[in-house]
Amino acid sequence: VQLQASGGGLVQAGGSLRLSCEPTRRIGGVQSMGWYRQAPGKQRELVASITGGGILNYGDSVKGRFTISRDIRQTTVYLQMNSLRPEDTAVYYCNVVRAHINYWGQGTQVTVSS
Repeated sequence: VQLQASGGGLVQAGGSLRLSCEPTRRIGGVQSMGWYRQAPGKQRELVASITGGGILNYGDSVKGRFTISRDIRQTTVYLQMNSLRPEDTAVYYCNVVRAHINYWGQGTQVTVSS
């Protein structure tokens, strides 16, 4: 499973960005889709995920600011990031879990300037 992510960039604090991610080919049996991030010197952490049944999960630091969603065909996952902070600066990785295996996108850089 190959994942194509887009939407990263440079934004000022308080601004917004929207990330998107989709598999390069249609796949079935997806258990969850989501986003993780990794800042320099830190471990990769969950940002947000959505299960095949629509259950949402957010990291504590992004609750109320970020929103995960997917298209009606459940093939593309989006991350709307509002009220961005400098501490949100990281490489954001798209994640798909299928048959209990994690698949990762190539990562997209999000930089928030103060």
